[in-house]
Amino acid sequence: MSLTTAKDRVPEDGVPEDGVSGGLATPPSGPPVEDAVHEMDNPHRARTVKDLLARIIMWTAFGVAVIPLVWILWTVVSRGAHMLTTSVWWTGNQRNINSDDFGGGARHAIEGTLLQAGMTAAISIPIGILTAVYLVEYGRGRLAKAISFMVDILSGVPSIVAALFIYAVWVTTFGLDRNGFAVSLALVLLMIPTIVRSTEEMLKLVPNELREASYALGVPKWVTVVRIVLRTAFSGIVTGILLGLARVMGETAPLLILGPYTKNFQRDLFSGNMATLPTMINQDRGDFALATAAERMWGAALTLIILVLLLNVLGRVVAHFGSVKK
Repeated sequence: MSLTTAKDRVPEDGVPEDGVSGGLATPPSGPPVEDAVHEMDNPHRARTVKDLLARIIMWTAFGVAVIPLVWILWTVVSRGAHMLTTSVWWTGNQRNINSDDFGGGARHAIEGTLLQAGMTAAISIPIGILTAVYLVEYGRGRLAKAISFMVDILSGVPSIVAALFIYAVWVTTFGLDRNGFAVSLALVLLMIPTIVRSTEEMLKLVPNELREASYALGVPKWVTVVRIVLRTAFSGIVTGILLGLARVMGETAPLLILGPYTKNFQRDLFSGNMATLPTMINQDRGDFALATAAERMWGAALTLIILVLLLNVLGRVVAHFGSVKK
């Protein structure tokens, strides 16, 4: 007589009543499994629609931003390129050129722009970088908060306000003449905040592990900042400097108030009026109805764009070869 239990009895279909056949559990079946398989085969439709919508919005925004840029570049190049093809443009000035005369050169304005930008950079770069280093590496307490607050204030100061402030101090208070150096002082107020904020962000991106490893080797903090932190953030710092230069090279209000235009060569920042490309554009803008003046205006605008572009390319090269290699 054999003993059988309900657990041992097998139905006619060969599957025990407890759902176990041959010691192996049968995989569950039903809507959850089918839904999972269907979701793996076909991605969620709502997610696909959202992704497509985001792509359309992104490319539309890109097109909206590019259209005016291409339009401006095409207008400047098409109307001013022929002025740059003459050798006189790069070697002469506007001394004997009247508004209705064709041609003339822009070398005096190019030299003035580069001289003022160089003086502005020479003053702004050390102050901006050292201020950013102090705020990130050393700044604590009320002094750091006060400096950060003043940088924020300078970031929102209009260029004409900076020019009027320098005029009040330089000309009204000290009785000095308007010249290229006074223009550079006004541009310094506009360039320092850009350098400080960009350098500050780049220094914050340097991993703390690099600082801690240097400290663990007994390296003083100032050496760590100079040899490790600044070198690691070098490419970003150069980018911030170029952004600041690009801004000040195109400013016009400080030039009109502190450095009036001249058609002659003037290479002394501390004496007399000095020509720059923005003031040359403004000078010919007054006679825009004349075809000759309009051509010189577009040519000066294109020259300024090319100068900014060359400075950016040069800065990228310096940043590439000067940055820390992996």
